[in-house]
Amino acid sequence: MIMEGCQGKPQLKILDKTCPNCGAEIEIMSVDTEAVCEKCGFTIYNDTLNCVQWCKYAKKCVGEEMYEYMMKIAERMNNREKKEAENDDKENNQDRQG
Repeated sequence: MIMEGCQGKPQLKILDKTCPNCGAEIEIMSVDTEAVCEKCGFTIYNDTLNCVQWCKYAKKCVGEEMYEYMMKIAERMNNREKKEAENDDKENNQDRQG
């Protein structure tokens, strides 16, 4: 079960996000893990992935199953970012040589 609020940094804020699908504004509470765009129904995720990776209360906060799920997403994102950085480096090196 999700704990009431973030135990690592208990501050409640309303965050404005942009839907990557349709561009509409989505309001999400800082302690919510996801929100649905009212315009197109796309589900966005809060930056909770960041705190799940470092917060000692993460498993208690989001629950074991959600924690494991979010850690897998974070791992995929990190791998994707590494590959993009490697590709950027290769392109930069080719530009310098070309």
